[in-house]
Amino acid sequence: MSATRPEPGSTTAAARLLSAFETIADGPLPVRVRGWDGSVAGPADAEVTVVFRNRRALRRILWSPNELGLGRAYVAGDMEIDGDIFALIDGPDVIERVGRRDLRTLDRASIRRVASTFLRLGAVGLRPPPPAEEIGRRRGTKHSKARDAAVVSHHYDVGNDFYRLFLGPSMVYSCAYWTDADTGTLEQAQDAKLDLVCRKLHLSPGMRLLDVGCGWGSMAIHAARHHGVSVVGVTISREQCELATARVAEAGLSDRVQIRLQDYRDVDDGPYDAISSIGMSEHVGESRIGEYADRLADLLRPQGRLLNHAIASVAPLVTERHPKPAFVDRYIFPDGELLPLSHVAAAFEQAGLEVRDTEALREHYALTLRRWVHNLRTNWDEAVRLVGAARARTWLLYLAASALSFERGRITIHQVLAVRAGSAGASGMPLTRGKWLGD
Repeated sequence: MSATRPEPGSTTAAARLLSAFETIADGPLPVRVRGWDGSVAGPADAEVTVVFRNRRALRRILWSPNELGLGRAYVAGDMEIDGDIFALIDGPDVIERVGRRDLRTLDRASIRRVASTFLRLGAVGLRPPPPAEEIGRRRGTKHSKARDAAVVSHHYDVGNDFYRLFLGPSMVYSCAYWTDADTGTLEQAQDAKLDLVCRKLHLSPGMRLLDVGCGWGSMAIHAARHHGVSVVGVTISREQCELATARVAEAGLSDRVQIRLQDYRDVDDGPYDAISSIGMSEHVGESRIGEYADRLADLLRPQGRLLNHAIASVAPLVTERHPKPAFVDRYIFPDGELLPLSHVAAAFEQAGLEVRDTEALREHYALTLRRWVHNLRTNWDEAVRLVGAARARTWLLYLAASALSFERGRITIHQVLAVRAGSAGASGMPLTRGKWLGD
């Protein structure tokens, strides 16, 4: 990469901006910068150019000197990304070196240099209001039914047509299951994931399945159509419930699938032969994971199986010593919490369930997210028309950053299979994994 950079002492906005951010990053950045004055600085052959449209972008960063400030500037349109978004957030570690850098670790001379640059560029001023897409004050007790309903609505009730643009016809908002990274469509991989869940649950005709956090009904439809079960799907998203109900009717399965606008804590018509929870328990939270496990265990019949498919933390995302406002918490998953696998497994065991199998699908989610990013970028104009440029930018940044987080092992995802033992501890499980998968 050729490093055509401005001459030392250059006073253009772009040159000063690049110099300040490279001071924060403690070294050269593989990006090109364009200032509001039309000036450009950085490698001529960079794969991405960061465009600062106005000084307000700097004020956002100054008031929140981390990934939240950068995210606000991008979502608001004060800063734009021209080129490959993956090149910006992937390499090498641009976001890690700039957006997640604790400025207190800089030496005094560097702090003075950055502060002086921002002052000369006119970044000092009142705090700009956050973009409207950022969730405001959250009312009520965290993970109460009312607050959960409100924050889930913030994420999911943004328009079913928008989600369809990047999820595709499958309308499955969780990681697909790929047999090969280079072959197969997203729809085929999502179908394979749904069938994997059904086989792990050993679904067969006549059984009764509860699908917790049923989304747009894809799991419920697949289980009823291909495995002959009766399904109750529950969601607290009104838009998901409406579309899922319509999709069930269109599939001719209304006699076997019921979609409810209902919190899982209010389900009282057990027992069920099996329970699936796909991409839902991330909303439950550390304080409620025990209650979640207890409730689902109570709804299972003896020898009934539970499959919990959820993103998990690998290491703390925010430390207690240096807390930073998280972009994901403000814009994407308010109150969402990624728990380590050990916490989830312990909660199930304490609820009287026996954990029989866990499977990590980290690479599968990275592949899925890459496909979603491709779909969103391909349908960008329609996405902007449906939800506006700010929300479209929010999702693009979130999906791309998430793909890299899974690829680099910062977060992971597990399918945990548990069973409620019958009399004398009988699990009803075949002796080999292949047999209980139905292979």
